[in-house]
Amino acid sequence: MLTLVTGGARSGKSRAAERLARIAGGPVTYLATATAIAPDGEADAEMVERIARHREGRPADWTTVEAPLELTGALAAAPSTSVVLVDCLTVWLGNVMFATESDDAALRARYGAVAEVAATRSGPTIVVTNEVGGGLVPMDPLGRRYRDHHGWMNQAVADRADRVLLCAAGRVLELGRFDDVLGGPDARPD
Repeated sequence: MLTLVTGGARSGKSRAAERLARIAGGPVTYLATATAIAPDGEADAEMVERIARHREGRPADWTTVEAPLELTGALAAAPSTSVVLVDCLTVWLGNVMFATESDDAALRARYGAVAEVAATRSGPTIVVTNEVGGGLVPMDPLGRRYRDHHGWMNQAVADRADRVLLCAAGRVLELGRFDDVLGGPDARPD
């Protein structure tokens, strides 16, 4: 079962995802996508502190796997008996876009593969992501490209998910599928 947990910054996404992982039962494999290395190759002190706080907040019996770039492989390698929690796609996509010279088709293939592997695992999979398109249109081409791919990535994962949860202000709302809520197939493939 694949669950996508989305929302804005500090909306309660990680807390909700961690609660889902705890109540799912069984061992938990936490796939962490954050890295403390900035795009210029230097250590980012603020990210070092953030990562340390996240690690300290996880139960001691959870297995943490660092997956800043190779998320598909980490998902595939996770034990089938384990609940997998991915935190988060937003950071992972930024890592991929800065670390590789991926064209649009290659990016779509990468997050399509993540969606496929996450959806076909035999154990429960919980994926955290942000909603980034609710504000102003970014002024620079890289920002617009990131925002667009982020939206398409979220749709790719949501299309494969059994459940999609939206967090806002520490509250959770379950989202329905287009066909279930609006009826009929969606004619516009964006």
